[in-house]
Amino acid sequence: MDEPISLADQYPAKYWHRLADGRIQCDLCPRDCKLHEGQRGACFVRGRASNAMVLTTYGRSSGFCVDPVEKKPLNHFYPGSSILSFGTAGCNLACKFCQNWDISKSRSFDKLADQASPEAIARSAEELGCKSIAFTYNDPVIFAEYAMDVADACHARNIKAVAVTAGYIHDQPRRDFFARMDAANVDLKAFTDKFYVKQTGAHIQPVLDTLQYLKKETAVWVEITTLLIPGLNDSAHEISAMSKWIAKELGVNVPLHFSAFHPDYKMTAISCTPAETLVRARQIALDAGLLYVYTGNTHYSAGDTTYCPACGSALIVRDWYEIKQYHVTPDGHCLECNTRIAGCFEKFAGQFGRQRIPVAINEVI
Repeated sequence: MDEPISLADQYPAKYWHRLADGRIQCDLCPRDCKLHEGQRGACFVRGRASNAMVLTTYGRSSGFCVDPVEKKPLNHFYPGSSILSFGTAGCNLACKFCQNWDISKSRSFDKLADQASPEAIARSAEELGCKSIAFTYNDPVIFAEYAMDVADACHARNIKAVAVTAGYIHDQPRRDFFARMDAANVDLKAFTDKFYVKQTGAHIQPVLDTLQYLKKETAVWVEITTLLIPGLNDSAHEISAMSKWIAKELGVNVPLHFSAFHPDYKMTAISCTPAETLVRARQIALDAGLLYVYTGNTHYSAGDTTYCPACGSALIVRDWYEIKQYHVTPDGHCLECNTRIAGCFEKFAGQFGRQRIPVAINEVI
């Protein structure tokens, strides 16, 4: 049974319309949830109350942390900088392998201990010296109204906004949402609709639409992450097809991250992804023409390093999230051959490092 929607949690939501049969339909994502009074959508955080759509997690967070930007993962978006990260609860996908399931699959708001206004978050990011803020841990699409307000407050203080998202969103909210974002890491969970349907309860096409929209119609910096799950989405054929699609439809400059799976949530019978699977996937993607391919959740030096696509020089040498060498000019060129490196760069004045620091936001909403 749905948890009752209290008056305190009723923030007016956008993106819905009334149906002839008396229900209202959420128009945020392709799930198109149709609701009677008191019901919640599949994401759990959007529901019908007082005959309108409401967002129940506006101003509420599962916690704030300062991270290295590389942890999002973003390797070409102001490398070495710090980013204030937070999420809320719920999700509009049903991934059986979710690695943040305690937050994204939460059916209770007990975990939402922190409350903060958009202005308080922006001010805290500035005080903490963060270059940007990340909407992460659960998908910001489902708390779009809150995320957009936070992004606006951050931009007023010259702080960038980053979305870590599965990209499962309809066209109009997609345009509104990403108009506020400076960068995005999009989870491309596999390259077959069969996987999406069986393992996430969704479809692949809206995600591909989001990626094409971002690259062809916006200035948002985009990187892609694929979690490789043994036996489900790690075949050479599928990785090759995905890499060729990225090269053709998005361009060879889009960084691609292959990440290692570990057993979690409803998928505990499958073993961790072997390191050699990530190494093989990286080579397949490079052979398909992609210029920047990385590996995650495993210690592999070449998979952490940014190389110049022209002369092959190791430009940003990383050890996990720690930068060991940095050879990129402030305007994003290779120091050896002056080739332009895709991404967003500035003068490198040191790094935040690999630490992760929980923080409190002092002003409640």
